[in-house]
Amino acid sequence: MLIIGGYGAVGREAASALVPHMEVQVAGRRPERARPVPGTTAVRLDLSREDPVLDGVDAVLMCAENGNARVAQAALERGIGYADISATPAVIDSIAQLHPARGTAVLSVGLAPGVTNLLARHIAARAPGSPIRIGVLLGSGERHGRAAVEWTVDGLGHSPGSWEANFPQPYGKRTVHDFPFAGMAGARAGLALDSRPTTALLGALNRPFVAGLLQRRPGLRRAAVQAFGAVHLGSDGFAVTVQAGAVTASFQGRRQSRATGLAAARVIRSLPDLPPGIHHIDQVIEPVPFLTALAGEGFEVQGLDAPTSGTGASRAESSTAREGGR
Repeated sequence: MLIIGGYGAVGREAASALVPHMEVQVAGRRPERARPVPGTTAVRLDLSREDPVLDGVDAVLMCAENGNARVAQAALERGIGYADISATPAVIDSIAQLHPARGTAVLSVGLAPGVTNLLARHIAARAPGSPIRIGVLLGSGERHGRAAVEWTVDGLGHSPGSWEANFPQPYGKRTVHDFPFAGMAGARAGLALDSRPTTALLGALNRPFVAGLLQRRPGLRRAAVQAFGAVHLGSDGFAVTVQAGAVTASFQGRRQSRATGLAAARVIRSLPDLPPGIHHIDQVIEPVPFLTALAGEGFEVQGLDAPTSGTGASRAESSTAREGGR
């Protein structure tokens, strides 16, 4: 299988998790400059200039944002499985609009969207019809990859507003700022950082005029990305919480990049058993076994008790949950 962007924070974690199970190729623009990923084969790939060579590849994990729909189309036309960690709505929508004749693609395979989708699907069955709120708290002390920092900067100002979310301990109640998370348009989703001062700064910048400035002035955007990337206040802890009525479920731990990489690796291993077509993770993955297994990697999940009726959300309920959140 091929991991594009495999030398980034998430790609490395996914590659390390997949090496014991399959042959893994790790692609990047300058693999000779990157720290090797043990057990993998390095591949030079610059998506701004070329398409990936997919001969002999049975699955692609996309951990970059550069021609995602083009790569997905190329994979699916060959019957090659595809998974994507992107949290950018435009990127996800561009892939969801493809019409593959064969092949399976799974979107929203990270922490948020991803784990959040599965938690939302689970509690939607326990509180049908209740509005869903999704809180995402990321550790501002973790050294996130450039793509993650760019996503944060590009999301500023598009969803102004804030509210209180109840995270599991040690975080408790925190102010979260509305943010344009992809994958569950309709539920209210908010972002906080574990450092309260950095969260306050995030809120101060989450204004429409800031979004306009960043769009009109590329130099200012580059400076903002550099500044956010240099801030490492806080810890590497993270937590996500999903609430519908009086029902709450959460997932937490350390190193969000590791959680995303491990979740993506599990999706890759599941691809051969999934139906053809393009799906969000919550449409084809059962929440309880997936999240329970993921928690076994050193994370904590709460609120996965049985739904009050039935054994899980239907696809329609899953879609409703997604349309109510990130």
